[in-house]
Amino acid sequence: MKEHEVYRDLKVPINSKIILRLDGRSFHSLSRNLNLKKPYDENFAKLMVDVSKDLFNEFAPLFIYTFSDEISILLDSIPFNGRIEKINSVIASFAASSFTYNLNKHITKPIAFDSRIIPIVDTDIPKYFKWRQDESWRNCINAYGIHTLKSKYNDKVANEKINGLKSRDIHELLFNEGINLNNINNWKKRGIAIYKKHKKIVGYNKKKNKNQVSYRNCLFVDLEIPIFNENFFKDINII
Repeated sequence: MKEHEVYRDLKVPINSKIILRLDGRSFHSLSRNLNLKKPYDENFAKLMVDVSKDLFNEFAPLFIYTFSDEISILLDSIPFNGRIEKINSVIASFAASSFTYNLNKHITKPIAFDSRIIPIVDTDIPKYFKWRQDESWRNCINAYGIHTLKSKYNDKVANEKINGLKSRDIHELLFNEGINLNNINNWKKRGIAIYKKHKKIVGYNKKKNKNQVSYRNCLFVDLEIPIFNENFFKDINII
């Protein structure tokens, strides 16, 4: 019966690069259950970073980018011999387990992420992550907009007022309320990146009786990422 398994033989080339994008399932209801702060909850952002770090340590990707309940994982070493159903199911379930483990709070229902695979070439890597970063910025604008409206109106009226508003209209609404999005934390606007970075280590060499400098690749959580472009990914040796 093994031959009846759907996608059993569907694979991505193991010598290619792929991006795996995970999205939280029903996280709107989860945010209510956990009573997350609006428009941004720093503890939730830290939790998503912890999940991303666990994914990094388990699957050794080149780069991870996260905002809201979304995680994009750039892989150049393809696990499970490229089998799509294994990649999607195992990594999504690992992320859900990590989320639950790191939450350290009572939750009322199991956590789940969905997963999709995007084959990618080096020239498209900056384009993909810029696309997701643009979504992070839209998410930021809308989050502050709806939060501000709900502080003045009930949920129904607030949703009606923000429906159809363009980004510039929400900017003006927020500015009139004394909120300048240029002044908020960078990670709220542009997301968070996790990647390996050279770190300078100064140690004492007993044999030579002097300090000695070495460099190690350490996992780095970047809360101050720029607007993504080709130079950024070249500078961190991704492309």
